[in-house]
Amino acid sequence: MTAAELKVGADTAWTILTAFLVFFMNAGFGLIEAGLCRRKNATMILSKNFVVFAISTLGFFFVGFGLMFSDGGLIGSAGGWLLAGADNSPATGESYRGIFHALDWTGVPLLAKFLFELVFCGTSATIVSGSVNERMKYSSFLVFSLILTAVMYPISGHWVWGGGFLWQAGMRDFSGSTVVHSFGGWAALAGAIVVGPRLGRYPARGAPATIPGHQMGYVFLGGMILWLGWFGFNPGSTMSVDPAAIARIAVTTNLSACAATLSATLYSWRRHGHPDFSLTVNGCLAGLVSITAPCAYVTPEASILIGAIAGVTVIEAVKFFDWLRIDDPVGATSVHLVHGVFGTLCVGLFGVKGLSGLPHDGLFRGGGFAQLWPQLEAVLAVGAFSFGASFIVWRLLDRVMGLRVSAADEELGLDVAEMGMEAYPESGSS
Repeated sequence: MTAAELKVGADTAWTILTAFLVFFMNAGFGLIEAGLCRRKNATMILSKNFVVFAISTLGFFFVGFGLMFSDGGLIGSAGGWLLAGADNSPATGESYRGIFHALDWTGVPLLAKFLFELVFCGTSATIVSGSVNERMKYSSFLVFSLILTAVMYPISGHWVWGGGFLWQAGMRDFSGSTVVHSFGGWAALAGAIVVGPRLGRYPARGAPATIPGHQMGYVFLGGMILWLGWFGFNPGSTMSVDPAAIARIAVTTNLSACAATLSATLYSWRRHGHPDFSLTVNGCLAGLVSITAPCAYVTPEASILIGAIAGVTVIEAVKFFDWLRIDDPVGATSVHLVHGVFGTLCVGLFGVKGLSGLPHDGLFRGGGFAQLWPQLEAVLAVGAFSFGASFIVWRLLDRVMGLRVSAADEELGLDVAEMGMEAYPESGSS
């Protein structure tokens, strides 16, 4: 084998391995969501997180990948449905007249590119799941997930990763703070608004009622799985065996997560008089979301600061959405929306020019607003599209098939009412 062929083989093995790690994050999301909600809804929640990846795969294969990565303007319009169309592979020295020029920078085979991008697409749908738990119909969520992963996610994703107008303006999002996390967070926010809060969550008078989760062991394991999966999410986005970049990205990712874990623990301890483990885990996730865009562009020292800020702001974000009376049982909007936005802006605040090809230094490194402006433009453009399109789709689904289960079914529990089985049949449904 030639040196070029060996490199393609190593790059492909790395890309596939990290895609497997990101795929396994579905287990983490399912466990955290189930653990933070009541046991009478556990089977429903786990089933959503299991089935949604199958829906994402088929939608992205038939339509989404072509919309996101084939050549075009606001959308990929050159085709690419069912992965039809040649792909350039510069690392092998082969020359094709391809239609996926946005992915020419990596020489791994087209199917490896598809698999890696697919697991990111699937993640955007799992983010939405948590915000509408315990009161939404199973069928309505699945239909929304198909529309999101086959059409909506690829459209805005094309603007950044598909070589669209945001990329051309200089916006950079290495692993998806905007493309995946804030996009999914905006869709989650729209869903939580349209479906409304759980029964009894916001009394007419007084503070919001606490509805505790049923299994913190699930939350612990789910959090650890997601933390592990992020080592595929961020370092894997190199899609090549670049030792220096992989090592730097893994370290910045972990430092941000650790700083956020500790700051969330200490801040919740001070604010509430005791450490709140659910906020510790969500703090860690906020740190991971925040470092997802800038992981390749910032120093380790900056990643610690980013994480430390995220661990505090996620707690205040939870309080803010409660003040707005928007019920999000697992904090998906606080973690993914708020910190997807924050992480995107961090590229323009802390980024180092030249690291992984970043066009400009960040504001705090003397680069002025040259990098911050395109980051802000992306926040506004993707936010407006994701929230607006999601709100319309949620409303249409509500009219056509209904979003919310009946009050009686919500009280009974969706495991029995929607799924016909209980996660803990010997323990009752409360």
